[in-house]
Amino acid sequence: MPTCEGSPHEARQMAESFGEDAERYDRTRPAYPGAMVERIVATCPGPEVLDVGCGTGIEARQFRSAGCRVLGVEPDPRMAAFARDSGIEVEVATFEAWDPAGRTYDAVVAGTSWHWVDPVAGALKAAEVLRPGGRLAAFWHVFEPPPIVAENLAAVYRRLIPGFPPPGSGPAKSALDGYRPLLDRAAGGIREAGAFGESEEWRFGWQRFYTRDEWLDQMPTSGILTRLPPDALSEVLAEAGAAIDGIGGGFTMAYVTVVVTAARL
Repeated sequence: MPTCEGSPHEARQMAESFGEDAERYDRTRPAYPGAMVERIVATCPGPEVLDVGCGTGIEARQFRSAGCRVLGVEPDPRMAAFARDSGIEVEVATFEAWDPAGRTYDAVVAGTSWHWVDPVAGALKAAEVLRPGGRLAAFWHVFEPPPIVAENLAAVYRRLIPGFPPPGSGPAKSALDGYRPLLDRAAGGIREAGAFGESEEWRFGWQRFYTRDEWLDQMPTSGILTRLPPDALSEVLAEAGAAIDGIGGGFTMAYVTVVVTAARL
């Protein structure tokens, strides 16, 4: 999950740390609900999609499978290279600095990446490249493990990760509450851009069972862990693995994929 307080888009070092192990990122990060992809496509005027912060191409491949033509914009050359290997066309740039060169699109999407974009500048750039009626859709996986898993992992993080939890972050009532500032920033940027209709929030709930090894395989792709020294990361994974072993070796993760979206006026 995003772990930056204040203005995540200013944390460029974390934003560009995920490409250190692009193959792991692509292998372990979950895809997005098919119903979400279908709804976005159904509410767009055409098939041309711009994927902001496309990473390794996870959602880009999903939109391509839904019949769209997708161009990715990705600031990390390592992630971009992985996406290209899967057949996705990618241009390397931050979205704010990317040159559309007069091109326009029916949708601008961002999968777990819009928090790395300035919310107002990003919305203004999206409005610039969207055709009338085109849709901006930023989406995130909000995940909530069973309470005992969450408590055990939080204890491991507090003990072993410097600066965790971030200053000013208090306990959230739910995972969705923890994401609320991020979602509100996205909606506020859309509103401030003044080029969109009223933003909406769509939610798609689903679940996934993780074995101990599956969850440990994904953990190093988290922003809070990508910059840990190898010995510290190994210690975190060992203790997290022991905590999961203590509850039977696996757990069911509850996900809600949340979309903040609006149509270009």
